[in-house]
Amino acid sequence: MARILLIDDDQAVRTGMRLTLAHYGHTVTEARDGREGLKLLDQINVDLLITDIVMPEVDGLEVVIEVAKRRPAMRIIAISGGGRLNASDHLQVAKLLGATKVLAKPFTTEALLAAVNEALTDRSEGDAITLI
Repeated sequence: MARILLIDDDQAVRTGMRLTLAHYGHTVTEARDGREGLKLLDQINVDLLITDIVMPEVDGLEVVIEVAKRRPAMRIIAISGGGRLNASDHLQVAKLLGATKVLAKPFTTEALLAAVNEALTDRSEGDAITLI
């Protein structure tokens, strides 16, 4: 199963996603914001990054840009529920900046698991991780 770094400023969202992903065998490390997430990314090895877009300090778009520079092969799922722009606009920008998959909040467990599976199996190098 995959090692996942989950970045979201909403503790309830992080907890729910962590519990869901752990139930399906994934190891999840949590970060409260983009700054903490980027720091953790330098310290741990992960297969997938899931980041919220609208966060204080360092937002998810900045995270996507930095990760694309530092680890171009990193698979990224961007999630958003809105903010000043609507979620669709944020997610469209995230995709253009390098996110592998995008999900608009709220999303179902099935949608999350499908996005994780697709992000991890959609690797051009052929080193897909088989999940569920």
